[in-house]
Amino acid sequence: MSSAVDTEELRIASGDLDLVVSRWGGAIRRAEFRGRAFMLPRGGPDGAMASFPLVPFANRVENNSMTVLGRDYSFRANTADPLYLHGDGWLGLWSVTQHEQQHLTLKYEHKAGRVSPYSYDASQSFSVSGARLDNRLSLTNRGDTPLPFGLGFHPFFPLTPNATLMAPASRFWTERPGHLPDVLITKPEDLDFAAPRTIPDRWINNAFDGWTGKASIRWPELALDAEIEADDVFGTYMIYTPGSADFFCFEPMSHLPNGHHMADFGGLTLLAPGESLAGRLKISLSAVER
Repeated sequence: MSSAVDTEELRIASGDLDLVVSRWGGAIRRAEFRGRAFMLPRGGPDGAMASFPLVPFANRVENNSMTVLGRDYSFRANTADPLYLHGDGWLGLWSVTQHEQQHLTLKYEHKAGRVSPYSYDASQSFSVSGARLDNRLSLTNRGDTPLPFGLGFHPFFPLTPNATLMAPASRFWTERPGHLPDVLITKPEDLDFAAPRTIPDRWINNAFDGWTGKASIRWPELALDAEIEADDVFGTYMIYTPGSADFFCFEPMSHLPNGHHMADFGGLTLLAPGESLAGRLKISLSAVER
């Protein structure tokens, strides 16, 4: 069954997996498996987003400026943060192109303006089947000049005392003022997730690259496991938690934060007008009584 009605929140479900997505921000508002929340509504302007898309790129742009092919561009802050943050999609209204019992597709259109020089179309789909969620994200440059584009997802996962994360990555970036990546160092022992490890209960806001695209999260308190698999385009992830919180963010990204000011754009893809970028994130859940 297909619906063209643009209600604000839309539900899809399959078996034990239940998802509620909002047109505002194209964001997941509720994500439950067997009645247990595997994402928490802790983000976004209203603090009610459990996961949101990052388009036309993720994170921040230093000095709210960039130079591309010899041309200077500028941004304006789009939140209370002084730097333009997380793109436009999470702050905009998406329209419904398909809504069925187990599938939802949304689209978003953005025109260049005073806040951002990017013009693009984005599409996002959510599919649930049994115990698996597929989240696909794509965009197309609709501007008249090449610009560096990226993709990402920003989920908020429960941080229980015994939760563990495994997400092998080869490189670790420190953080500098402005919440920007600073320098490459050897991964601190308590942030080396090559093997399952609990997430430290302190401020963490770091980028990891050379990611394998696979990760797993275990929540013994919830008797719940999640296996995460991302397309090759997602070679970077961020981990964020403010400390003394009940959540942590594990954010698959196609590029490094502030890639606009790095060599080769830090993994951002220079798209000519009409060119596209796409990627998929899969999360498979299982209930495990320990």
